Amino acid sequence: VCETGPLDSGSDPDETVSPSSLRARSSEERPGRAGRSPGLGEREARGTPSAPSQTASGPSAGSSGGSLFSWLQRRSARRGLFVDPARDNFRTMTSLYCSMNPAAESVNLSTQTHGAVFNLEYSPDGSVLTVACEQTEVLLFDPISSRHIKTLAEAHEDCVNNIRFLDNRLFATCSDDTTIALWDLRKLNSKVCSLHGHASWVKNIEYDTNTRLLVTSGFDGNVITWDTNRFTEDGCPHKKFFHTRYLMRMRLTPDCSKMLISTSSGYLLILHDLDLTQSLEVGSYRMLRARRTPLTSGTSAPRSAAPRQGNDSSKIHPHREGLSPRNSLEVLTPEIPGERDRGNCITSLQLHPKGWATLIRCSSNMDDQEWTCVYEFQEGAPTRPLVSPRCSLRLTHYIEEANVGRGYIKELCFSPDGRLICSPYGYGVRLLAFDERCSELADCLPVQTSCLREVRSIYSHSDVVLTTKFSPTHCQLASGCLSGRVALYQPKF
Repeated sequence: VCETGPLDSGSDPDETVSPSSLRARSSEERPGRAGRSPGLGEREARGTPSAPSQTASGPSAGSSGGSLFSWLQRRSARRGLFVDPARDNFRTMTSLYCSMNPAAESVNLSTQTHGAVFNLEYSPDGSVLTVACEQTEVLLFDPISSRHIKTLAEAHEDCVNNIRFLDNRLFATCSDDTTIALWDLRKLNSKVCSLHGHASWVKNIEYDTNTRLLVTSGFDGNVITWDTNRFTEDGCPHKKFFHTRYLMRMRLTPDCSKMLISTSSGYLLILHDLDLTQSLEVGSYRMLRARRTPLTSGTSAPRSAAPRQGNDSSKIHPHREGLSPRNSLEVLTPEIPGERDRGNCITSLQLHPKGWATLIRCSSNMDDQEWTCVYEFQEGAPTRPLVSPRCSLRLTHYIEEANVGRGYIKELCFSPDGRLICSPYGYGVRLLAFDERCSELADCLPVQTSCLREVRSIYSHSDVVLTTKFSPTHCQLASGCLSGRVALYQPKF
């Protein structure tokens, strides 16, 4: 991602990559902006739908909310913060998503003031849209009216990379200045506190709602937990939970039972039976240096090699190393269609809102191809025989991307119901589904790997789109681009 030369796909994931060398290579990628290097791409750089007319099966004119989407929400089963429409509503949902268009009023940001948009995040109740900007700022908007609420002018001392809401009022931001900041929507004139503990750029934030632990990761290779139960103005207690080189992204599954970590060297690490209250001894994970296990899309062996024999499993059981039986580690190398003989860099990592699958975006080491891939978790009672008893993920869907804006990370996302994927696509976005009916993944799992279906492509930017996000409560979508513009999308009939 932002490198001018290829990465060594067979290199040891514990090799060192210094932020200074990444900055130097990133500045070469974009002439004319030597003073503001994207830094592994992150220099990596929603309006409500119109109320539909009443139908025999739709909401009544006197019903509260008035919109079709509100009616669907009232009929929906909820799971935590995620909208889970009943399965018999797929035709209505498909119609809504297929009619997505840029809203009449979108949020326009000044490039000179804000720089590129690196991340978008809605509050859990959908009332606030936050924007993480390249030039140290965080902006807050009302996504329904597109009205500007507040600019946190100097939220950090370097570019802001990621935003995460802890609840409807508290949110956290992280930055290349190596810090994390906590904010309260009720008092935005100052931070609640600043958290110090990383030694390099902090790239993403997760939150365990069960333990109320904030979890952050950065280019220092560290995953750190922060006990928000005991925070003060001076910070809160923290400890290093895990470490690996080439760390790009870290995510928690919705039930916080697993942690997934992607790396720029093509590895995907999964910590099973997650217990964030323990610190893991890095030296006990010897398999991080061992041969990697490919994730295959079928039962046949890779075309470049005969089936492997012996113990090539990369799943490690820490209790055999004298640690807790929890936090077992699995090290995988996702197979990418057309890339079996070439290494790849996993630049973006997301989880299905129901925890059924993981979504990645990766680029080849030569940075000449990009792919979006979906991998099903093979656990519980599978609907078909496992590809391998040693591999917990199976490639189910994929699609090749436009590969516009090389060197920048493009953050994709799932819709709240998990039926759609929104992927940055050049100067616009693509809505992708698992089949032509926008079915749930569990209802349309293919026997063999299949292509994602394009539902709609929308081009509304004048520069490369870097990040996308669905509203958790409204039929709305937002995207942000390199020149600093945020576009909102909603259904139009």
